[in-house]
Amino acid sequence: MTLKERLAEDLKSAMKDKDVVRKNVVQLVRAGVLQFEKDNKVTLDDSGVLEVIAKQLKQRKDSLPDYEKSGRDDLIATLKAEMDVLMEYLPKQLSKEELEAIVKEIIAELGASSIKDMGKVMAEAKAKTVGRADGRMINEIAKGLLA
Repeated sequence: MTLKERLAEDLKSAMKDKDVVRKNVVQLVRAGVLQFEKDNKVTLDDSGVLEVIAKQLKQRKDSLPDYEKSGRDDLIATLKAEMDVLMEYLPKQLSKEELEAIVKEIIAELGASSIKDMGKVMAEAKAKTVGRADGRMINEIAKGLLA
């Protein structure tokens, strides 16, 4: 079953179960996939769908501090529930140690030696860890290793 098919099935079951949060999240992901496909005139495979889901998750993670500053506990709870739903679709996230090993390997492959090579390292690392690691964490590790 492809990820798109799984999203369609999960939407149906969320509607039957009257799970509003799951239904809304799945609809947003499906809309994001459709929008990307129409804009770029392509059909996304599972890795492309994972990128859309990871982007949705990142948007929510970035919004969380703003909600916490404003004291909106109701929105924080909803946001965390949405993040939990999105995490179900992403593959198991890499630990910091696993990610560090991947970045070290990439640096060795590319022969990167200074912070000037950061762009090449980041591009390769993001390609190898699609949906399994946060770009911010990759950036921190790469900076630490290249500095």
